[in-house]
Formats: sequence, structure tokens, C-alpha cells
Amino acid sequence: MAIIEELRTPLYFAAGTADLAVQQARKVPGLIEQLAAEAPARIEAVRRTDPKAVQEKVAAQAKEAQAVVQAKVAEVVGSLDTDLKKLGETAQDLALRGVGVAAEYAVKAREKYEEVAAHGEEAVRAWRGEAAEELTEIAVVVEPEPKTEPKAEAKADTETGAAAETNGKPAARKTTTRKAPAKKTASVTEK
Repeated sequence: MAIIEELRTPLYFAAGTADLAVQQARKVPGLIEQLAAEAPARIEAVRRTDPKAVQEKVAAQAKEAQAVVQAKVAEVVGSLDTDLKKLGETAQDLALRGVGVAAEYAVKAREKYEEVAAHGEEAVRAWRGEAAEELTEIAVVVEPEPKTEPKAEAKADTETGAAAETNGKPAARKTTTRKAPAKKTASVTEK
């Protein structure tokens, strides 16, 4: 049973992903309408902006960012401890923290995977429910009439055979078809 569950879960995950994608795709027309409504105002705002003002603003922001980066680099370089043992311990501590964070993300990823798989299982059940209703309707329309039991027919055949023998005639034999023996193929050996 565990193997079946291991096979079902990825399929449920795929079904859940597809169902969530369909749900998100249903939101797209509303977003398009919203963007279409906002587009004229945004285009007009871009047309009204002065390119020189934008260029000056970007240049000022770039100078500020450069100054901040230089200050941070100087601070980091100045505060570096040259003690190799302390740097080794810090590196080891960071590595252990990294392993902990990676394990935490792995657990979170597994939880999300299981959530999507559970959603997919619900979606599949919903799809099966709809399909089962349709199949039931089709089955009612197409269902053939029940046949008589084969045992009753066989019993009737033996009774008619016995009745035929009592009338002085032997019962008719049923012939069975024989299968032709399989042909043997000659093997060719190359030297």
C-alpha cells in the first residue's frame, strides 16, 4: 500500500497544481480589465514627465547608493577580525545555520507539496464525482437486458441430449476446434 501512496501523491500534486493554475487563470480577465482602465492615466503621466527631471533624480539616487555602498564596504573591511581561528568558528557557525535553514525550507517545501497534493486529491474526487454521475447516466441508457444463467442453459442441453438418446438417436456431439501446432523455425548460424 505504501508504494501505491508513493505513486498517487505525485499525481495528486500534479492535479492540484493544474487545478490551482486554472483558478489563477480565471482571475486574468479581471486583471486585464483593471490594467486597461488604468493604462490611459499612466500613459498620460509618463507623457507629462520631464525627461531631464527624471535623469537628475536617477543620478542623485545613484550617487546616494554609491555613497552608502562605499560606507558599508569600509565598515565591513574595518571590522574584519584578522584572527583566523575566530573566522573559522564564524564560518562553521554560518555553515551550521545554513544547514538549519536548508532543513527548515525542506520541511516547509514538503508541507506545501503535501498541501497541493491534498488539494489535488480533492480536485480528483470532484472530477470523479462529476464523471461518475455522467457514467451512471450513460450506463442506465446503454445497459443490456440480463441474460439467462449459463448453468441453466447447460442443464437444458444435457436434458435434451438425454431425451434424444432415449428417442433412439444419439445426442449430437459438440466439436471443438483444434489449434494448429506452432511452426518450428530453422535457426541459421553464421560462421
